[in-house]
Amino acid sequence: MPSPTSECLYCQNNDTLHSLMIKICDLEVSQLFLFKEQSYTGRCNVVYNNHAVEFHELNDEQRNAFMKDVATVGKAISKAFNPDKINYGAFSDTLSHLHMHIVPKYKDGYKFGGVFEMNPNLTKLSETDCAKLIEQIKANL
Repeated sequence: MPSPTSECLYCQNNDTLHSLMIKICDLEVSQLFLFKEQSYTGRCNVVYNNHAVEFHELNDEQRNAFMKDVATVGKAISKAFNPDKINYGAFSDTLSHLHMHIVPKYKDGYKFGGVFEMNPNLTKLSETDCAKLIEQIKANL
């Protein structure tokens, strides 16, 4: 039976991961990625460095450090893009690695007031456009 990390998108750091998102930087206990699909302008993913699946697998110090990273990114996204609301989602039904989606929502934007869609495939940015968003985020970290 394969190990959990041998089939993990984040642990493998493979082509599938790179086709979906671009690494922005390392944080205290996680990595920050920008989704190339940007129907929600500024949407990112904070991915815990070590392979864990559930929050309860972390001790208090690890969990607090991870949530600090999440809050740091939320603050940076808020400063960079001024969304009306930021949604946070820890979804991993099929991708078993602890991560948190940071989803800025805009009243005049896609699906405001509704549940965010994982990959609506409406706004896939070029590498150049992604780089501009990454600069805005990094400037506010």
